[in-house]
Parts: sequence; C-alpha cells; structure tokens
Amino acid sequence: MPKAMELSLPELRRELHKYPEAGWKEFRTTALVAEELDNRGYTLHLGTDALNTDERLGVPSDDEIQRARDRALDEGAPEKYLAEMGDTTGLVAEKTFGDGSGPVVGVRVDMDALEMTEASDPEHRPAVEGFASHHPNEMHACGHDGHTTIGIGIARALEAVNTVSGKLHLFFQPAEEGGRGGYPMSKTELISDVDYMLALHLGLGNETGKIIAGYDRPLSNSKVDVTFSGKPAHAGKAPNEGQNALHAATTAIQNLYGIPRHENGITRVNVGQVHSPNAQNVISDCAEMRVEVRGETAAINEYMSDSVHRIIRHAAGMHNVEYDLSLYGKTTSFTADDEIVSEVATAARSCDSVTTVVDRDQIGASEDASYLIKRVQATGGKGTYIGIGASNPSGHHTSTFDFDEEALDVGVEVVVQTLHRIMNAE
Repeated sequence: MPKAMELSLPELRRELHKYPEAGWKEFRTTALVAEELDNRGYTLHLGTDALNTDERLGVPSDDEIQRARDRALDEGAPEKYLAEMGDTTGLVAEKTFGDGSGPVVGVRVDMDALEMTEASDPEHRPAVEGFASHHPNEMHACGHDGHTTIGIGIARALEAVNTVSGKLHLFFQPAEEGGRGGYPMSKTELISDVDYMLALHLGLGNETGKIIAGYDRPLSNSKVDVTFSGKPAHAGKAPNEGQNALHAATTAIQNLYGIPRHENGITRVNVGQVHSPNAQNVISDCAEMRVEVRGETAAINEYMSDSVHRIIRHAAGMHNVEYDLSLYGKTTSFTADDEIVSEVATAARSCDSVTTVVDRDQIGASEDASYLIKRVQATGGKGTYIGIGASNPSGHHTSTFDFDEEALDVGVEVVVQTLHRIMNAE
C-alpha cells in the first residue's frame, strides 16, 4: 500500500474508510498517521505515552487486541510504529514553530470506527466507488476517517508556514465512540501546558461550507454494562427452583425508562442491548444489558446514573439474583470560551471555502473531547469545538453514512487560519 504521505486528502480518507478500526483497535490508523508526522519532524508520543492507560474504559479483551494488531500488520501498517505503541492505540504529536515563543495549541481529532456493517446499496457512494469497509461489523459511520485526515491536512498545511510561533500538539484520540478515550488522554502531562484546545466534527446535519465556531454544551453521558446472574431450572417441571435473570433484566428495563425527568434540564435513557442465550424451556441464569444515560449537566447525569444503579440493585433483589455493573464509558459537558470562538469565527469568515458562519450552537449529543477542553479550561486556557459542514446524505451512525470530501479542505483551511490568528509571529 502507498504511504499516507503519497496520498491526497480525499485518497487518504478513502484509505482509512476501507480499513476501519473500532475503539482501542486503531493500530493501522495510528501507525499510518505516526509515519507521516514522524517524517514531518513531529515528536511522537505513542500508545502508553499518549494517554493514561489506568484510566481507560471499555477496553477489548487481550485476544481481541492481538487480533487487531495482527490484522493491522497484514494490512500494511508500518511495523516500526506498531512496535512502539505496543497494545495501546493513540498518538500525540508535537512540533515547535518559529522561535516557540507563542502559545501552545492543541487540536484533537478522533480515529475510531463504529461496530456496524456498511451498506452495499447501489446508491451508497463508498460501495459504488470501491472504498466501502473491508471489515465486517466495522465502518466509519460518523466521519472519524475525515477527522483523522483533517489532522494530517493541518500538519501538511503548516509545514511551509513561517508566520506562526509556538507549539502545536495534535491529539489523535482513540475510542471516542462510547466515551472511552477522551478521559485517559486528558490525564497526561502532554495537555498540561496547552493554552488553546480545538476539537472538531464533520457533518452533524450541516451543509458543506457552513462552520459553527462554538459547538458546546454536549450532554454528559454514562454507559454501563450490566450482568444479572441467576440459577437455571426446567421451566415446565420446576420453575420455582430457578432464579430468573431475564425476569430481573426486564423488570429493570421497565423501570429504567420510568426514571423521572429532571426539573433542571434534559435527561436521556436507553437500553441498547439485551442478551440472554437460553433455551425456551430453561429459566434464564444469565442476562446482559447495555445501558446509557445522559444529562444536560454533569450533575443531572449523576442523578440519572444513581437512578440506574438503584434500579439495577432492586431489580436483582426482587428476583433473587446477583448482578454486576461496570462503567463502559463516560463524557462530561463544557461551554466554549468566547475568546477562542471569536477567533475561529473571524478566521472562518476569511476563508473563501466558507459560505456560512454560526458563532454558537448546541451539539445535542455527547462528546468526550469535553474532557480535554475542560482540562485546558481548568488551568486557565480556552477551548472550543468546531462544526464543519459536510452535506452528509444520511444521518450519523447509519450504515449509509458518507460525507462530501470537499469538506476536508474546508476544515483544514478554517483550523489553519485560526492557528495563524492565535500563533501569529508578528
């Protein structure tokens, strides 16, 4: 396969789209990015150097990780960088520009794909043009292949620039889906000196050329995995001898959706998966659930999380079964800072590729870049989350997701112009 450096931005996006990797499995993607940035003079912090591994959530099994590493190697990942990252994906690349006297700016992009199968419909462009996913049950259905590409595009665009001064940290984050990678990436010293933090997202229902300078107030989110463990019995002969784990799960589901809404803001609850591998004539001894809650603020999300724990505990007690509840992922909320929102908006209005600029809007969903932005804000820095319109023909997290690749250049131009404004050597 060609090196990333040999590909245009649309070609690179398609290369990443063909080989999607779900959270904590982004070995090929991380290695390809590392190779290009290494060749461009960036200092690389890979794997365990890029994040705090003790804070990771929702990590696949060791066997899954090994299979993902082996697959990445088979599909052309540069072996040098696979060796350097070990069993942990993620990359922070840093480079000093000018005399280094300007601010430290962080740009965060995510890399992971979703665990879903891509459509093969004749109207689905990736399928028609030959760059649909080669991996069953993995696809880029949210635009992270584009985000990674924009991160590379920013590095390329800055290479010949001599009008900026300061340091750039490019955060290539794993495991955004599920809210698993942002928190551990925010818990390293690589972010401690960042003065400005920019994160970005393509699409979100906006047309190509439209920029939202300050997407903020994402819903705080918690995702939990629940297992009820009971006792099997013959459902016809001796049902009384069983302890029905599935009955506990269904009791919990009914009551989870009955959590009272909160007077102080938005709440959400969803049971996304229930699994009980059981014969029809056997009392279920095991039932598994995947649950998420969201709140407009961290405090409201905590209220929802506490309610989930209480309901699970009492549902188990009602049906005399045991339960285990583990945190799979989490996010928090933030408000973008006026100063950096203004800089992004002004930069966007100077770009020929931009047709519409909106200063602020609310994301509405959840986003774990919130932890990186909040970490920078906690030490006096400024942060924002930039929306980059991309005319996506179908919604995010759908099997037919795609976006207008012209948005890649728009995103690069807006971020680079913003960097010019806040790192101007003059």
